[in-house]
Amino acid sequence: MTRRPQPRHITLGGHEAVALTPKEYEQLIASRRQIGGQSARVRVLAQQVKRSEQLLRDLEDLITAADRGCGEPARTPPAACSAQCADPDATVGTESGCLRCAIAALLRRHREAAA
Repeated sequence: MTRRPQPRHITLGGHEAVALTPKEYEQLIASRRQIGGQSARVRVLAQQVKRSEQLLRDLEDLITAADRGCGEPARTPPAACSAQCADPDATVGTESGCLRCAIAALLRRHREAAA
């Protein structure tokens, strides 16, 4: 493990300061650029995550609304589904209604696990 460089403290105009060699200064500037680039990438990733979460919420609402036959989003399985469909742990059936409920339940489970 390399030893951390110790800054050279100087007094300049009555104020304490740190003196850097030109090489150390260039390394400092390069590190700041790298951190700035990483920060920008993190911001972009955070925006993508927010858009993805919104997409999943909208998808869940569309699936639920399609089962209800209206444009109103609902967070519970529609009345037309069987009791097996309403169970989030139930095995997915082959009917489109069951698949819709399973997808909506899957989206809810993943969102709850992330929270």
